[in-house]
Amino acid sequence: SEALEMLGLMHYMEGMRLITVFEMVPVTSDENVTVTDTTFSNVPVLLYLPRRAPAGLRRAMVYFHGGGWCLGDAGMETYDHMSRRVSNELDAVVVSVNYRLAPEHSFPIPFEDAYAVTKFFLQSKVLSQYGVDPARVCVAGDSAGGNLAAAVAQQLLEDPEVKTKLKAQILLYPALQALDLDLPSYRDNANKPVLPRTLMVRFWSEYFTSDPSLREAMASNRHVPAESAHLFQFVNWSHLLPEEMRKAHVYRVPSHGSAALARRFPGFLDPRASPLLVSDARLSRLPRTYILTCEHDVLRDDGVMYAQRLRAAGISVTHDHAPDAFHGALMFISWPLDLAVGHRLFHRYVQWLDENL
Repeated sequence: SEALEMLGLMHYMEGMRLITVFEMVPVTSDENVTVTDTTFSNVPVLLYLPRRAPAGLRRAMVYFHGGGWCLGDAGMETYDHMSRRVSNELDAVVVSVNYRLAPEHSFPIPFEDAYAVTKFFLQSKVLSQYGVDPARVCVAGDSAGGNLAAAVAQQLLEDPEVKTKLKAQILLYPALQALDLDLPSYRDNANKPVLPRTLMVRFWSEYFTSDPSLREAMASNRHVPAESAHLFQFVNWSHLLPEEMRKAHVYRVPSHGSAALARRFPGFLDPRASPLLVSDARLSRLPRTYILTCEHDVLRDDGVMYAQRLRAAGISVTHDHAPDAFHGALMFISWPLDLAVGHRLFHRYVQWLDENL
């Protein structure tokens, strides 16, 4: 992707999307689940409905795929596999969302698509149409999708038009803040496979703009202007991370960035992009939460800090930390990328859903 971009043949993310193309599978139903390619609020979704006769109203999940807001598709083999299993094993309706992607559709468009689908689905008439229990609906997502799920859950609290309350939010190794990109997890895992620091910085910056000035500022952790420095309290890992994750790392308040840059691209200061930036009072109204973090992941500390802040706000939180796992581990549950750690984490995730949704 870097070579193609340097040669002027295509944008970096267009090259990265070739991964998505090779992973796509046809939209097909099977003996257990009916799969429909449709739209909710003009946003494409894949709808998974169990085929067996319902014993009563069903639970439901709105799922947002990962891929750094720039890649991914609900129709990728792994996401399709995960959605089918959740639908079949939990007798649940699953709405897997194909939100528009950056950089063509920068923030807040991916968030707005995610929110529009969720708000549409939570209407009483829609839940009734699909036989869904309004008291048993959750949002979920992995990586950038976990970011969208967290942001959607927060925004629903402020929307008087939405009467249905979420029962849960499930955040799988989520990206939750773009303020401090020098956390211990970013330092420890800067060069680890799947999601090195350089790629995560690229994803964050492309979410807001393809202007390289923001990417360069983020890479040096000098992008937050002095007038927004008060926001660092919400991501201060020196007291939000347990000692075993702080290790010997020394906290440094990030250097201030350009006010002009922040005015041009204010998205990284927006809680809809960085859910860790909301107040404790707002966090205290969120539903029960499941957070998965992986030790060998630059995003590890985002999830750990969110779990800590949610617990402090009085929310019931299950935080599963996998010391032997890496970013994206749940994607490794089908041939040819079939790993025991992926199956173990997926089993735990589904078990939590069964017990809590």
